[in-house]
Amino acid sequence: MRAAVLSKGEILVRDDVPEPVPGPGQVLVQVKACGICGSDLHFARHGAEMLALGREMEGLPRGRGEIDLDRDVYMGHEFAAEVLELGPGTETSIVPGTLVTSMPILPTAGGIDTIVYSNSVKCGYGERIVLAAPLLLEVPNGLPAHHAAFTEPMAVGLHAVNMAHVAPGDGAIVLGCGPVGLAVIAALTVQGVETIVAADLSPGRRRLAATMGATVTVDPREETGWAAWAGTGPERPPVVFEAIGVPGILNDVLRCAPARSRVVVVGVCMGDDVVNPYFAIAKQLNLQFVLGYEPAEFAASLRSLAEGEIDVAPLVTARVGLDRVPWAFAALGDPEEHCKIIVEPT
Repeated sequence: MRAAVLSKGEILVRDDVPEPVPGPGQVLVQVKACGICGSDLHFARHGAEMLALGREMEGLPRGRGEIDLDRDVYMGHEFAAEVLELGPGTETSIVPGTLVTSMPILPTAGGIDTIVYSNSVKCGYGERIVLAAPLLLEVPNGLPAHHAAFTEPMAVGLHAVNMAHVAPGDGAIVLGCGPVGLAVIAALTVQGVETIVAADLSPGRRRLAATMGATVTVDPREETGWAAWAGTGPERPPVVFEAIGVPGILNDVLRCAPARSRVVVVGVCMGDDVVNPYFAIAKQLNLQFVLGYEPAEFAASLRSLAEGEIDVAPLVTARVGLDRVPWAFAALGDPEEHCKIIVEPT
């Protein structure tokens, strides 16, 4: 079959990728749509550094084997797909022809595989993949595949908001309006947060932030998010979402955030950083780091999309076939031109 792969730092399209074969408890699906995630872009450029950081970490379970960057790496984890056939002995109420999505993990007899980066497990930038039957979620209400593919990234925003324990009357400041920041804004809007200040250097991203529910958008070169927040006349400290993920930002947040704010770090900074703890101590800030989502949040994200609580149509700036995936990885470097590019392998 055909698939786009990462090969020694380049995105290539292969025509001879081995067909995935579903085993017991699994289903074979045809990928209808798969979003390109910022983490994929980063892994394509900085995979070696990401793997090295993973080796340094303690306290997390190890995967089933490290990725070899000298071999083809399959990627793509924001997908919607059509069920083709069931593996031997697989029992599920979902029949072939059904449009589904799933959390990007694949339980097997030997452990847990991820449908994110892998030398062996086929991922969403290919024509067909294997999914775990118990994790399948049927896409309801006629939601199109290229919108259902947003279930995964929108769940990331929902998890960040849930971890912030947003309460009635709370307002928020979102720093960074890339796909993660936009997902946070969408989740805040669904939860009824009435004051959302969004800050980003990009005019295009600020427009999308307003579309997703931000009530105030600012260019930090002209007005800081903190000044904009003060102008709203807040009665409570804000919940601050750091969705930029570059060195220096977190320390600036700790320095500038109002006293007793909750700060949620959802932007992924891969470089060493320095913070002055005194800023957070003096103001009694609550600092929370977040990653990913829970199964219930994944399902809730799909439900919000299908019921029209979140409209992701404005975020789709291109839909491409496999042959254009190399172009898409390059094009996503321009935030004024593109937000989310959807790959449609078939």
